[in-house]
Amino acid sequence: MDFPLPGMGEAAVAVAAPGEGPGWWAGAPCAALDDDGTFVLGYRVRNGHDGNDQTVVARSEDGERFTPVATLDETDFGAMGMERPALARTDSGGWRLYVCMATPDSAHWWIDVLEAETLEGLSGAEPRTAFPGDERYGVKDPIVQRADGAWRAWICCHLLEEKGEEDRMLTAYATSPDGLDWELNGTALTGRPGMWDARGARLTTLLPDGRAAYDGRATAEENWFEQTGLARLAGTPGRLAHDNEAPSADVRYLNALPLPDGGVRIFYEQRLPDESHELRTELIA
Repeated sequence: MDFPLPGMGEAAVAVAAPGEGPGWWAGAPCAALDDDGTFVLGYRVRNGHDGNDQTVVARSEDGERFTPVATLDETDFGAMGMERPALARTDSGGWRLYVCMATPDSAHWWIDVLEAETLEGLSGAEPRTAFPGDERYGVKDPIVQRADGAWRAWICCHLLEEKGEEDRMLTAYATSPDGLDWELNGTALTGRPGMWDARGARLTTLLPDGRAAYDGRATAEENWFEQTGLARLAGTPGRLAHDNEAPSADVRYLNALPLPDGGVRIFYEQRLPDESHELRTELIA
């Protein structure tokens, strides 16, 4: 199968934009399958650039119509913004939710992890910091996977040391024995000078065969207008190589969920003409 991209299936709106105009966004999805075959979706809702952000976990029988089962507000964490979450299963069959938050009055971001036996229990779970970030990097938009008895993650890092240039981003690779205490292991993917992704590369999905997609943009002015490019795992553990010379889709936060029948259901954040964003899904056989 070709890499699953928007337009290869029939698009449906999984979560509508929460309002009209810039900053009214539903998107930044992370999808998983539960043991009973239902779809689980974590995503971010932004209620205007000056409103509160929320991280929502929802469930669906068909992958298109979702019912929220847990909602976390930025004020629950003392944050001024939220972005893409990550879902993972525990050894006991419970759930972990990695939630990324913006530090008030700062360009810094950090990532907490919540754990509960049920999805509904995530809304009352005690947060623990998994990726604190530091004065050099704000960390956000994680992809978290279990592999070979350990854990691995790809983290979007915003470069903070040069004031006014904090929109620059790269993807770092991290490993952990337990999914709680992590070690960053260098850069996995970055932008290319003079190209459409010069300002940085944010990994958004990784298929089991090592093919991947990422968000990129050429300039600071294109912040919030990222497009999707393709990449693949290459050689050194966790590192990726670019697999494109131009963007492959004009969407953000593409997430691809392989299905037991060999198909793929994709989720992505789509910009609308008024600059609100909705969360769309497509089934690709």
